[in-house]
Amino acid sequence: MPKVLGDLPWGDECLRVVVVDNGSSDRSAEVARELGAEVVTEAERGYGAACLRGMREIGDEDYVVFLDADYSDYPEDVCDLLAPLRKGEADFVLGSRMLRAEARAALLPQARIGNRLASFLLGRWYGLRCTDLGPFRALTVSALRGLSMEDRGFGWTVEMQAKAGLQGLRFVEIPVRYRARVGKSKITGTLRGTLGASWKILSTLFLQKRRLRRSLQSR
Repeated sequence: MPKVLGDLPWGDECLRVVVVDNGSSDRSAEVARELGAEVVTEAERGYGAACLRGMREIGDEDYVVFLDADYSDYPEDVCDLLAPLRKGEADFVLGSRMLRAEARAALLPQARIGNRLASFLLGRWYGLRCTDLGPFRALTVSALRGLSMEDRGFGWTVEMQAKAGLQGLRFVEIPVRYRARVGKSKITGTLRGTLGASWKILSTLFLQKRRLRRSLQSR
């Protein structure tokens, strides 16, 4: 957490940082406040639950960036993700870890395989051409709200991309740097976590395709 916050481009005049404390057992929340971030709490465990809690803090901002706290991504690349949005060239920018050889090599084998399969299905079923499900992503606030995000677990990222494809959002991938995370991942770092995340992602793509289409078409 300190490394992530320390590397953010705080000099950006529009930067507002919100940290969601999703059940941390250390001093993460306290450290985040000391370093200038706003901290909110989400009692329900789950990646999507934390992201949804953070979304509730959105005010009159134009853009939102999602960034994990494990220091795998390079926080200083935030401005690169925001650039296409600020130029009016995209609604949704994904930082892909699969477009640079050195970033791709930092991913565990199961993550690379899972990304390829999910990206193939997203393109075939949802019309979204992508290479990654990376968590480092930026959207216009209007586009994010229009997606009506629901998933409270591992399916958050793929739900967002599936809905973006169905809605025809202007989607752009840019290559980002990536490194092995600090500490062991609870998801890809264990067999149970890997299987659980894989099942959630695939079930979102396979089982919810019709429901996602119906929910978007009914608006």
